[in-house]
Amino acid sequence: MLVQGQAQNWNASSIMQFSKDAFPVAFDTLVHFLRIPNDSHDSLAIVANVHWCEKTYRSRGFQVQTIYESGVPFVLAEWTIDSRLPTVLFYTQIDGQPVDPTAWHQPDPYQAALKDGNGAILDHALARTTWNPDWKLYARSVSDSKGPAVCLLTAIDILKKYGVHPAFNVKVIMDFQEELSSPKLPVAVADHRDLFAADMLVVMDGARHVSNMPTLTFGARGIATATLTVFGPKVPLHSGQYGNFAPNPVFGLSRLLAAMKDEDGRVLIPGYYDGIHLTAEEKKLLRQVPENAQELSHQFGFAEPEKVGDNYQEALQYPTLNVRGLRAAWTGDAVRTIIPDVALAEMDVRLVPETDGERLMQSIRQFILDQGFHLVDGEPTDEERNTFPKLAAFDYEVGYAAYRTDFDTPIGTWLSSALTRALGEAPLLMRTTGGSQPISPFITALGLPAVSVRIPNPDNNIHSPNENLRLGNFLEGIASCVGVLTESIKQ
Repeated sequence: MLVQGQAQNWNASSIMQFSKDAFPVAFDTLVHFLRIPNDSHDSLAIVANVHWCEKTYRSRGFQVQTIYESGVPFVLAEWTIDSRLPTVLFYTQIDGQPVDPTAWHQPDPYQAALKDGNGAILDHALARTTWNPDWKLYARSVSDSKGPAVCLLTAIDILKKYGVHPAFNVKVIMDFQEELSSPKLPVAVADHRDLFAADMLVVMDGARHVSNMPTLTFGARGIATATLTVFGPKVPLHSGQYGNFAPNPVFGLSRLLAAMKDEDGRVLIPGYYDGIHLTAEEKKLLRQVPENAQELSHQFGFAEPEKVGDNYQEALQYPTLNVRGLRAAWTGDAVRTIIPDVALAEMDVRLVPETDGERLMQSIRQFILDQGFHLVDGEPTDEERNTFPKLAAFDYEVGYAAYRTDFDTPIGTWLSSALTRALGEAPLLMRTTGGSQPISPFITALGLPAVSVRIPNPDNNIHSPNENLRLGNFLEGIASCVGVLTESIKQ
């Protein structure tokens, strides 16, 4: 075993060389891992991923146990170096969102495709010899978040190859229901506080800043979801026979949704932004993140952004109100001349630390009532249909809360130093990310400061068809993890 001080002397050049040497095996490991389908809704697929994780960490000398909470598995792997050292808990997400294979530009979203900048599929063997950092690997969960998980594994392998122990005790928690809002995680953490006990929490999830600079993110928004259904006739009716007579629920839903936001994108529901007050110092801090709103808007194909905040970073400090899906009758080749029986909107709300998910969802519910709708549970009865001209149902679920860690805490200093040493440049510090992570149970129950080490490229098509991971980001992710594992924590 080498003394830790020797690993502390590894610089950006040596760490990058170690990472390049390990890259071919890391690439093959990731491709193999991606072949295991991981849709959160598929229990058999999740079991296969659990077994892979158990075997993989045991083979590296970790103590591994699987904790079941109401049948939901969480794999915990431990590498104890010295009880006198601090302990760092790494959070990794293993599950993924569903896939529509017909929308992918490859035969199978779980069979990773290596592509060049023109989208041409390349032989995987090239990743073992000469490869371009701008090439991308395409597969479900390659960026969210099996790629980052393999970066951590590869860094562990590099340390073991050179006989180096981490500068602290290591615990790794693997979550298999993150895409379902990790409903059992709070109970699991509360019931097993001793197992999850640590001094810091490093989150291996989330993409880098839009500049693709090395990024540390000190917070994430929470999430709540809802289904809003507006009812029309009992059954779809012929639009010629009953047009101008039977009310179309699409227009009722459209008016209701339009009333929730103004043309600048600000939510009009009373009290929605209560409790959020950005100080002049906080605004200054947010403006230091290098980005141009117009360039960012044009990159994504719209003329100008909404005006919830003065810039993108400010916008992230407020709760959102998003319509993530709409359904009413049929479209395309299946379209038919009918008045639909229902119009449905699937919604999500991203929470910030200053807001309470339950309060926001109740404020939306009250807003619907204030617009003259009668709310029902499930299908309306004949009596309700005959009595109330505006019928709707509003069902919601609060997932998990937001979190935020201050920049000037020891975990921020430690990770900033680790990434600077590993990559040769200081990372970009972001106050929060727009996405959500189920980290609040660790903060609430264990009081852990949490920061996210961001690895994937920002244009990774997360949750969408053709999700991808840039090879240069994968390499730098390995190097980042080596830097973190060999950076001493000042006590």
